[in-house]
Amino acid sequence: MQNIVIAKPYRFAPPRFSPFWAWIIHCYLPTYLRKNFGITSWEFIGAEKLTASLNAGSGVMLASNHCRPCDPMVLGLLSREVKRSLHVMASWHLFMQSRLQSFLLQRIGGFSVYREGLDRESLKCATHILAEAQHPLAIFPEGFVTRNNDRLLNLMDGVAFLARAAAKQRLNSQRPGKVVVHPIFIRYFFEGDIGTTITPVLQEIEARLSWQPQSHLPWTDRIVKVGHALLGLKEIEYLGAAKSGEMADRLSNLLDHLLQPLENEWVGGRREPDTMIRIKRLRAAILPEIVQGDLTEEENARRWRLLTDLYFAQQLHCYSGDYLAGTPTPERLLETVERYEEDLTDNARPHPPVHAVISVGDAIEATPTRERGVDGDPIAIELRRQLESLLEESKKRRRT
Repeated sequence: MQNIVIAKPYRFAPPRFSPFWAWIIHCYLPTYLRKNFGITSWEFIGAEKLTASLNAGSGVMLASNHCRPCDPMVLGLLSREVKRSLHVMASWHLFMQSRLQSFLLQRIGGFSVYREGLDRESLKCATHILAEAQHPLAIFPEGFVTRNNDRLLNLMDGVAFLARAAAKQRLNSQRPGKVVVHPIFIRYFFEGDIGTTITPVLQEIEARLSWQPQSHLPWTDRIVKVGHALLGLKEIEYLGAAKSGEMADRLSNLLDHLLQPLENEWVGGRREPDTMIRIKRLRAAILPEIVQGDLTEEENARRWRLLTDLYFAQQLHCYSGDYLAGTPTPERLLETVERYEEDLTDNARPHPPVHAVISVGDAIEATPTRERGVDGDPIAIELRRQLESLLEESKKRRRT
């Protein structure tokens, strides 16, 4: 399990923006992305829309998909393109990895948000940044790294709330200008030889399964076979035996087996349809007493096992069961293999060359109040619509 749950009392990490450090990191950013994530080239679509909003003095929120860990750094490339540094709302655990990382995150405009509960300080900071309109604010509404570049998962609440709160604050202060949300879709294209790239990873996973290399199989069949084996091992762990049937059904059944007993114990049963909201509610119920340090050693160990199960449930949620159906693209094959490696080792090695396309959607204006009698929030609905449109349009940007 990656170190995403911190058993310490939460302390808000505010932004401490430094033009000097922002300049240093922007200069090093292309090298960092190439070395650590295999990104060797990039292009921007619609960056002029963002520039127009900034030149108009609008408070700007960038709401991006989040399919890879490097997405915040890729938004840094957009920041360089429009010549305006960003503030980024980032999970608190990222500030707890090391003092150096925390120092640099804050100096380039990053600030923390506590995912395990209501974080009023973070919301206040985000609203202030949008209302002041000095720098754009970047957030990732999916809430975590999905490893799904070809589909959007459910978007968490918060974008519309923050945008409206900032619009109201700006109106009350009589500052001119709007608050707008720009959807951002980041698409990655793998431009190398897929077989040469994924073979070493598959061979290592097959060796862990005590298999001979399955090199006689087509790439898709080989990856799917490994997936069935890995899922079967987890079914044996949690259900007592590997199951048969469609992959999507097996994934759903295992997910409910993990979550429903915990929901009955900790939160009075299932209340939400969205998996990530279910997981977040459970973490918020299980974690506080671990942080307080008042548990017995046995109960503390039990709760950490439950948190590990929730982390596994989050990873399981990212598998759709049909992602490799039909004739999958090289990116889908690579994403799936990278996800296997990350789930087994907590890390996925870079696989260059990767080309990034950063598409900027049209500005969505936030009004201080929401129109009554309308089903759904218009900002959230339009954000989803534009992100899905940008997703489809981005598929056409493959370079020949």
